Formats: sequence, C-alpha cells, structure tokens
Amino acid sequence: MCQLLGMNCNVPTDIVFSFTGFHHRGGRTDHHADGWGIAFYEDRGCRLFIDTKPAAQSPVAHLVRTYPIRSLNVIAHIRKATVGHVALENTHPFMREMWGRYWTFAHNGTLRGFTPPDRDDQRYRPVGGTDSEAAFCFMLEELRAAFPGGAPDDRQLTEAVGALARTLRGFGDFNFLLSDGERLFAHCTSQLAFIVRQAPFSRAHLVDEDYDVDFSLVTTPRDRVAVVATTPLTDNETWTPIEPECLVMFRDGAPWGGEEVNR
Repeated sequence: MCQLLGMNCNVPTDIVFSFTGFHHRGGRTDHHADGWGIAFYEDRGCRLFIDTKPAAQSPVAHLVRTYPIRSLNVIAHIRKATVGHVALENTHPFMREMWGRYWTFAHNGTLRGFTPPDRDDQRYRPVGGTDSEAAFCFMLEELRAAFPGGAPDDRQLTEAVGALARTLRGFGDFNFLLSDGERLFAHCTSQLAFIVRQAPFSRAHLVDEDYDVDFSLVTTPRDRVAVVATTPLTDNETWTPIEPECLVMFRDGAPWGGEEVNR
C-alpha cells in the first residue's frame, strides 16, 4: 500500500515535523521504495518535488526536511508501484491546471479495468502509465464538463468530487488526496485518518522516529492545522479514522462546514 500525507491550514505552516516521520516510510519503517513526491502551494503557485529514489534515502527528501516551506495546502505520496514502472512520469503527486488554479492528486490503491473514455475536446491526458494519473485526468475532464462556466462553490464541488469517487472506487481501492490550493479533499476506501491541531496546543511524538515537538511553543492561538495520513504519524494524539467510502473536504484547517463526510 502506498502512503499518503496531506496538510490543510488556516495560516501558512511548514510540514517539517510530519514529513520527518513520514519520509521514513519510504524504505526504512515500511517497504515502499518506488519513489515519492510532495507538492506545496504558495499563493497561486505550487512547488512540486518528485524523485524515484526511496524517500528515506532521497537527497530531495533531505532538502524538504531541512527547508521549512510554509504552505496552506500540502500533498505528499510514497509509492509502492503496482501499475506503471518506476519513473518520474509515474511518480505522485500529479499536477494539472484547471479554472486558473493548479490541481494536485495522489492515490493509494489499484484500479482494475478502468479505461477513461476519449473525448473530442479532451484536455487532460496521462503522461505516464499509472491508473492513478488516468483517474486524475478523468476526474478533471468530468469536472470541467460539469461546470463549463468555471469553478463551482464548495458544496457543488464537494458533491461532484464525491460522485466521481463513487464511480472510481467501483474499480478498486481508491484512497486519494486532491487539492486546488484552497481545499483539500481526502477520500477513503480502506485506510485514512486525520487530526486537527488547534489551541490549546500540546506536545506530539512521532511513530516513525523518536522525535517530538511542543506545538504550543511554535504556534499562535489562532492557528489551526489539519493533517491527513494513511496511518497516524504520532503515537500520543487522537486521530480520527475516515470511514470507508467517505470523502472529507478540508478548508482553513478543519473539515468544511462541520460536515466531515460525503458518501
């Protein structure tokens, strides 16, 4: 199983603590060694780092660990190749432009027998050979067709992404993270959990490394940060499992509108 990590915040925040533990799952504390990647949103821009080396051994991962990039939305992925060979073009997250924003996507699972339909006006096509990139391109095509006038509101978009998730999970395991730099969508079919950190902040200790941080010393009372991962990254905090076949949309560091799930 691939590993997913996402972050959504109400103020720009670095992901160094979470990534310090997460990157060990790429070949050290887990056997996923087929590449990794991470996307950081900064205003309307997006920094994308990908590497075919295992995350635990990657010089690029070392850069990310020591470079506290502050972002409102982050998506990271550690790959266990099931469809498509080990190559940069098959390394998540994938990125495309739609409605004047960069969209990024990372998937954990395998879709069997999924072949996206060809469109006469098709804009999004896979570069690599993964089922994940094919699904991402399909989702963007469907969203663009459903809202030809431009980006919809939060409710319409969440409902549309939820409907696409229901279609695609019919082909197999479809845990994914999707972001446009404002929102973070997290969909679970088998395993995904999240935590929202907010005042009063406390100390957190990593599962994958003997390392902890007292967040009360590095935050302000108004900060709020949601972190999503395949399995919890810390062993002294309470993480909330996302129920199978549920979609959670995060905005400003919390599940949107108090509605945690969209089946």
